[in-house]
Amino acid sequence: MAVPLSYSWRNLKTRRLTTALTAGGMGLVVFVFTATLMLAEGLRQTLVSTGSPGNAIVLRKGSETEVQSGIERVAASAMTTRPEIAVGGDGQSLATRESVVLIGLTKKSTGKASNVVIRGTQPASLALRPQVRLLSGRLPQPGTPEIMVGKAVAKGFVGAQIGQHLRFGKREWPIVGIFDAGATGFTSEIWGDANQLMPAFGRNAYSIVLVGLREPGLFEAYKEAIEADPRLQAEVWRETRYYEKQSDMMRKFLTVLGVSLTLIFSLGAMIGAMITMYSSVAGRVAEIGTLRAIGFTRGAILTAFLLESTLLGLLGGLAGVGLAAGLSFVTFSTTNFQTFSELSFQFALTSWIIGLSLGFSVFMGVVGGFLPAVRAARMNIVEALREA
Repeated sequence: MAVPLSYSWRNLKTRRLTTALTAGGMGLVVFVFTATLMLAEGLRQTLVSTGSPGNAIVLRKGSETEVQSGIERVAASAMTTRPEIAVGGDGQSLATRESVVLIGLTKKSTGKASNVVIRGTQPASLALRPQVRLLSGRLPQPGTPEIMVGKAVAKGFVGAQIGQHLRFGKREWPIVGIFDAGATGFTSEIWGDANQLMPAFGRNAYSIVLVGLREPGLFEAYKEAIEADPRLQAEVWRETRYYEKQSDMMRKFLTVLGVSLTLIFSLGAMIGAMITMYSSVAGRVAEIGTLRAIGFTRGAILTAFLLESTLLGLLGGLAGVGLAAGLSFVTFSTTNFQTFSELSFQFALTSWIIGLSLGFSVFMGVVGGFLPAVRAARMNIVEALREA
């Protein structure tokens, strides 16, 4: 015969203050755990959404990032004439050759310099990235030193508003527009004409070649053709996979850090749950003896107390996840360890994070309540009734 679930729930409601304090401690642990996973997932989603599945990105062989890559002009021209490449509305190949450089700008929040990506683009750059839209001002005129800045740059850095000038590459660059690229890494970049930016930085080679394929299924054919040509010395990635790879190092660091902190904090939470349950057992000796006397088995008593501690953990988990859900509206800015540039992104709460966090809270409840439950189940009927 099993003890009704309502029995465990009623006992938690009877000790409201103790239940609230213990569940609150577990909730804080779950909050840290959930927030860390949300941070890592937000970074991954931001970088993955930066790329498009129908685009292929070409880098110099052995390069890990755009900043490290260099593709000579002749090789870049050969990469943009393949039959797998789609044709734009202007009748030209949907391909662009871009330069990527880091510059230092002063952050408004700290007053210190931080790296920002400046991307030298061509007309096809916007066509290949439909998520980029102009918020205010206008697009830079080709053949001029005009630039436009991403929304995160305009918001977070000094002197990055329309009408102002940024100085780098030994010249002034007027800002004529602010653009938004949604939840992508482009929002943290500055864009200008590649033919103007490359000489300013003393560069003769492009950083990448980006092409839009006629069909996503043609990626392997394009990749094999480019990588098989020994003159090009290049490697080809799907744009989505390339940007996802950029998040690996930072995501692993955040996950390891968060899990380590959570394990430390969870020990205290489980000890708190254990103390609460031991106190509950000590205050219900007569009750336990009566349950045994009317026919409930040791297993039923054990299960009842484990359910009680599990419910305690679940309450803490729901509180922690609910608190962490509010972070979904917070934008976080950090340095991308792969490119060492500033990157803004939001916390992301997904169904698997919710499930994992609630599972972790239940685990803490079970572990914290196991020994007290065993003690309650092993009580001798006669001694329990006599003590009462």
